[in-house]
Amino acid sequence: MKSLVLLWNQLARELAGRCCTSAHQDIEYVSGRYEHEGLSFLTITLPTFAKDFERSLELGKVDDTAFLSFRKSGLLPKFLSGYARLVFDLRTGVLLENPNPDAIRAIRQLTLVFGKILLECEPHRVDAAHMEFLKCEEEVRELFGKISFTDFQRVSSLLFSSMFSIIDKRIYDGDILPKHGPGATADSLYGNQKYTQKTWPCRLEHYFPYVEMVLPNYSFYEELDKVDFLEPGAEIPVKVIDVPKTMKTPRIIAVEPTAMQYAQQGILRLIQEAIKGSYLNDFIGLDDQTPNQRMARRGSEVGDLATLDLSEASDRVSCESVANMLWPHQHFYGAVMACRSRRARLPSGEVIPLAKFASMGSALCFPMEAMVFLVAIFLGIEKSLERPLTLKDVKSFKGRVRVFGDDIIVPVDHVRSVIQFLESFGLKVNGRKSFWNGKFRESCGKEYYDGQDISIVRVRRTPPTSRRNEQEIISTVSLRNQLLHAGYEDTVDHLDGILRKLLTHYPVVGERSPVLGRLSLTGVPTPVRTMNSISKVKGWIIQSPIPVNEIDGWPALRKCLASMEVRDPLAPFGNTKSSEWDMFGTLATSPDHLRRSGRPRVVNIKLGMGSSG
Repeated sequence: MKSLVLLWNQLARELAGRCCTSAHQDIEYVSGRYEHEGLSFLTITLPTFAKDFERSLELGKVDDTAFLSFRKSGLLPKFLSGYARLVFDLRTGVLLENPNPDAIRAIRQLTLVFGKILLECEPHRVDAAHMEFLKCEEEVRELFGKISFTDFQRVSSLLFSSMFSIIDKRIYDGDILPKHGPGATADSLYGNQKYTQKTWPCRLEHYFPYVEMVLPNYSFYEELDKVDFLEPGAEIPVKVIDVPKTMKTPRIIAVEPTAMQYAQQGILRLIQEAIKGSYLNDFIGLDDQTPNQRMARRGSEVGDLATLDLSEASDRVSCESVANMLWPHQHFYGAVMACRSRRARLPSGEVIPLAKFASMGSALCFPMEAMVFLVAIFLGIEKSLERPLTLKDVKSFKGRVRVFGDDIIVPVDHVRSVIQFLESFGLKVNGRKSFWNGKFRESCGKEYYDGQDISIVRVRRTPPTSRRNEQEIISTVSLRNQLLHAGYEDTVDHLDGILRKLLTHYPVVGERSPVLGRLSLTGVPTPVRTMNSISKVKGWIIQSPIPVNEIDGWPALRKCLASMEVRDPLAPFGNTKSSEWDMFGTLATSPDHLRRSGRPRVVNIKLGMGSSG
């Protein structure tokens, strides 16, 4: 992995030139610690430097609890001191009156660049993450029956009663269109095979009857004799697994059974449509992060908005909280609880009951947690204002309150009260990633200081060493082009040198070209060949073959019918539109969509001709 050190060295030299400082000692320091500590220094220790740095920006000074893993000169660390002294006073550690934003960006870039690289965690870190999952579950269970939900229900009704009533009526009318997703399932069905499901939880039958939700129509009624309807004790539990996040800790998710995932997607569609059709679209984001990012920028510049981050957000939303939020709308409540998995199978094989509403992996995890968070936020604002809120009051916070997953934005004036109420419901605010005192803000992958974008570029995979490292080649080309947009031209040249040795054709291409190539600041593509009035260029093209996964008979008919029932979320309620695309990203009108489906299992690159973009 020496290539990562070489890449870091190049970035350090380029950033040093930009900030009029020297990178020589920093380069020697990183090389020395890498030799002794290995990858963990780049991927774990350096990001802790960034966290301490961001916390110091928030506090307005460097205190004696920061940078403990690094040698210091006074209060400031010796490492990256050329940049740090452009931000903090060398003698007192106090934030300068006009800190250099380029130096702030440089420190974050150099310390976070490898923080989310896709490399396996050490086994003891994976085990620790699973133990934390269990600990979190126990803490949620311990709060059961100990929280008063009286005010929670009142504010929930104020926020959502109109929207929930619409959803409730549609569920009562049977206006639910479930769908399959492309991901893994606990019962190991994938792609087209999900349409052949022959097990069905009895709990689903009231709101998601098998004959209507799975079979093409009632003429296939005899197929019910082949279905195994599962009583609650025999249901397939969610499968708890770990997926890559950082080398410090993996992400723990729960893979849902096919039937539950299918039903959840139907409810999710109703929620998405209802939110888009109401004032709540200004407060809850389900698919667009840009409003959060704009508000974070404003918060950094004006200082009136705080950005909050929650730890273990989905795992700390209790089923009790969601139940109290939905209870007045019995059909909505019933449908959500019917398709909620109640048990989880751990990697050890042990099956445990779940106190949380759902882990990441459930289609309803994201919207339900967002709505619970929003209720807690307005309870906090209400407490801060010392009077009950009206709907007019709530709407007046448009542009000042927003939730996207565990990224939360609230007014600074009410932040402490909001935090108090979030934590009163068992949630945990991450103090090291929440900001409201200084001029630093972060939300949804973007970071700002005093209104200036100081977001960074991250390395996702190690640089390739062979043409056979196809995933690494694809990732490095993407990294190269991101660095170009960020203005790191010398580092771009460094990566171009690596890629040119491996790719026989490495052309200049446009943004929309499918060919792996170099974006250019001038926008002038490599000379191309014109075919059928389309400019073509020769180069390496990503190939992601969809697995063979054939179905026929009534499951094939059901899939074809389902692809015609896709509702437009932006259309008025009840309107539908036919779609030539199925939910696996393959053309439903293609003769191949019944033979191939699901996520590609391999990704490779092949030399060919493609649009120059």
